[in-house]
Amino acid sequence: MNLYFEEDGAFKAGTILSQAGTAYQVELVTGRRSKVKAANAFFEFASPSAAELTNRIPEAAAELDPAFLWEAAPDTEFGYADLAAEYWGEGAGPVERAALLTVLHGNPVYFYRKGRGVYKRAPADILKKALEAVERRRQQEEQRRAWAAEMTEGRLPEAIGRMAMTLLVSPDKNGIEWKALSDAASATRQTPLKLLLALGAIASPYAWHVDSFYAENFPKGAGFPADLPAPEMGAASELPKAEVEAFSIDDSETTEIDDAVSVTHLEDGRTRIGIHIAAPAYGIRRDDAMDRVARARMSTVYAPGIKTTMLPDAWVAAFSLDEGREVPALSLYVTVSPEHEILETETKLERLAVAKNIRYDKLEHPITEEAIEAGTLEAPFAEALTWLWHFARTLQKGREEVRGRPEPVGRIDWSFALEGEGEAAKVSLKGRRRGEPLDLIVSELMILANSTWGAWLEEEKTAGIYRSQRIGRVRMSTTPAPHEGLGVSRYAWSTSPLRRYVDLINQRQLLGVVTGEGAAYAGNDADLFTIVSQFENLYGIYGDFQSRMERYWSLRWIEQEGLRHIEASVIKPELVRLEHLPFVHRVPGLPEDLERGRRVTLDVLGMDYLELALETRLAGVSDEVDQAELMDEDDAEDAEGAEGAENAPEGTAADVAAEASAAEPAPAN
Repeated sequence: MNLYFEEDGAFKAGTILSQAGTAYQVELVTGRRSKVKAANAFFEFASPSAAELTNRIPEAAAELDPAFLWEAAPDTEFGYADLAAEYWGEGAGPVERAALLTVLHGNPVYFYRKGRGVYKRAPADILKKALEAVERRRQQEEQRRAWAAEMTEGRLPEAIGRMAMTLLVSPDKNGIEWKALSDAASATRQTPLKLLLALGAIASPYAWHVDSFYAENFPKGAGFPADLPAPEMGAASELPKAEVEAFSIDDSETTEIDDAVSVTHLEDGRTRIGIHIAAPAYGIRRDDAMDRVARARMSTVYAPGIKTTMLPDAWVAAFSLDEGREVPALSLYVTVSPEHEILETETKLERLAVAKNIRYDKLEHPITEEAIEAGTLEAPFAEALTWLWHFARTLQKGREEVRGRPEPVGRIDWSFALEGEGEAAKVSLKGRRRGEPLDLIVSELMILANSTWGAWLEEEKTAGIYRSQRIGRVRMSTTPAPHEGLGVSRYAWSTSPLRRYVDLINQRQLLGVVTGEGAAYAGNDADLFTIVSQFENLYGIYGDFQSRMERYWSLRWIEQEGLRHIEASVIKPELVRLEHLPFVHRVPGLPEDLERGRRVTLDVLGMDYLELALETRLAGVSDEVDQAELMDEDDAEDAEGAEGAENAPEGTAADVAAEASAAEPAPAN
């Protein structure tokens, strides 16, 4: 005797070896023996054999139409045996009953299971909707297979091409488009990205790096809302006028002029320095329309040939310290003795008219230490620049004493000048040596302003966002703490409010103290903590994007120049910095006994613009040592994480010199 039963959710047949009470001992067609409870048994049968029954069920089930069975089934719950008797009458043998069970069980759209062998047909309206859904799924599966076949054969389906970037950046992995792409990628043994590149859906590696960044971080586009209000200057015309002759120091491409400086010589040999910062917080109030836009962006985005500002052009133009017009400015006045000792500081909100925007890359004569010391400097505000350089050296020396080591100087920070648009641009390199006079002047003044205002916020018991560094770890928080890398007791970014949201927040807090209106944020304001987290996240993403694009243009320059060999300096085992490029590169197998700074020659074997990887091998080791590399210990630690991680974005002379010394990135102008 044989038994047809259910085990582990599957229908099976076997030969009954014995029966004891409510349990059977059954030998399956596979030879395995199993104990089956009577409650799980459907029926016993003498013939055909269990193996023959199992073989005949699929063919018999294929002859049964579930739609017809649904028509024949009663509206109430029914047993499979009852429907079998209704359908076949006395001809309902073991094969027919087993086939019917298979069809009932395998078509949950038509029949709901209500118990072992008991079913109920689905209501007509629900069945109609379910069948429509089944048909849609069938059509989708056909479409999925068709798209996958097209891509496997090297053709791009229009629908896949339209949403190529979305499929790579934020795919719906339950959608047939992603499934088709995934199927084709597996069939061709490629990643989805490489397959779409090969099919032309992604125009090029350059397009991928740029477009994917903007698709992910600016999903609604990089433009600003059309309904943003015009810049509001409030009662700026009523602010007291700064009676100083101020000038700014930037390159010719800078549009967001955040800072300017003035030098006024007083009686008794004292000097008053003015550090003047653009004051967009005067017109952008907490949670207003412009503030919400700035907060969503958190920073201006910079990369070679690319700039997406935090504020719209109209707002930048309204508050930027452009020469020849008056704008609100938050000024820090520092009174200094003849020996360069700081005697007092004062912060004012005032109207400032910048006398001159010095564009250092357009000066006829370079500003050098030799020219300053010889008294032969030929530049606008030459006397002021000379005095500021001596003062900056005093500030730097004081910070170095706190740091316990000198600032790294001599290293050249490289950036790119692009002629043309997009990936077709011709690449040239620009170098700026760290510690040069203008770098030193602006960096030391900005460090002075940020550290003074950070300490002042704490003194006034006003919340602020601080940037601190301890044991090499840089962090941002609302808790005042020392910045060991810079050698200052407090450091709060406040000097770039046109391009960094943290600076805008700190300026808003400073204005609350200066005007007596009170701070916009309390120390326990949850919004302030959220801003810190959001800023660190987005600022890191923007910095990574800039580093990736610098690596891309480094590779392009190597190819453009046809280099087959390239010089580099060792940073640490297997890690080198390429000469004349902002590019850190890993060289597997580089001798571990090579000390830091040792110069090496690499053979260029190939490059991958998608992975931003350079393939090289060691060609030779020089006896020369790069002394600038030896001095820059913080930068080497920053490069530890990944190739290119140390490449600080190009910025004002202030930001590059100041932040590079502390291994912190700073945006470019």
